[in-house]
Amino acid sequence: MEPPASVGARPGGRIAQVTLQFNPARLSLTKSTEWRRTPSRMAEQSALPEFVGSGPRSLSLEVFLDGTANHDDSVEKAVEQLMLACVPTPSSLAAKRPASPWVRFDWGTAKTTSFDGVLSNFAVSYTLFDVDGKPLRATCSLSIEEAGAEPAGQNPTSGSREARRTHRVVAGDSLALLAWREYGDATSWRTIAEANDIDDPMVLAPGTELIVPAVGESARGEVG
Repeated sequence: MEPPASVGARPGGRIAQVTLQFNPARLSLTKSTEWRRTPSRMAEQSALPEFVGSGPRSLSLEVFLDGTANHDDSVEKAVEQLMLACVPTPSSLAAKRPASPWVRFDWGTAKTTSFDGVLSNFAVSYTLFDVDGKPLRATCSLSIEEAGAEPAGQNPTSGSREARRTHRVVAGDSLALLAWREYGDATSWRTIAEANDIDDPMVLAPGTELIVPAVGESARGEVG
């Protein structure tokens, strides 16, 4: 996704999407908190810790890419797309605010591992080549560090997001799945349907740009 235009804003439109061929064998998720202690020479025990703040989530995973079925350049193209997440986007350079894209890893209905972040580390190991030297297999190591911050009381497990955002439909998407990802409640799909004038929630054309409002926005708009 395009990086936010300003501090505290949400990320912009989707730039690219990399669909993985295989489910990752393991995901590693970490989150830290910071505490401060003020030593006291007169205290018999350690001083009580003072909470300073909560650190970002960090997600690490390995992605396996394989192009042996067609002997094409799909592996190298996927690696190139992933590497683009480590360099400033053309739009940010044009605005003289260089910033790399924001990324989001989505896997089914998993919520703890799905968040807006930046690619903090990327490494690739090519393990098989074609006769002309073209990479046919690769293992990529990714580390995604959380960059977005939800307003108080509006995290994905306790409610909706306050600001509208957009979502580009891909194959396999449904309004119920999108509502689950955005609000933590699949039954809130009607909010998205109303915002986009969708009559049939079962028909979503890939590539369509959907508006994703706050879950209570529709109800607020009906109050006189």
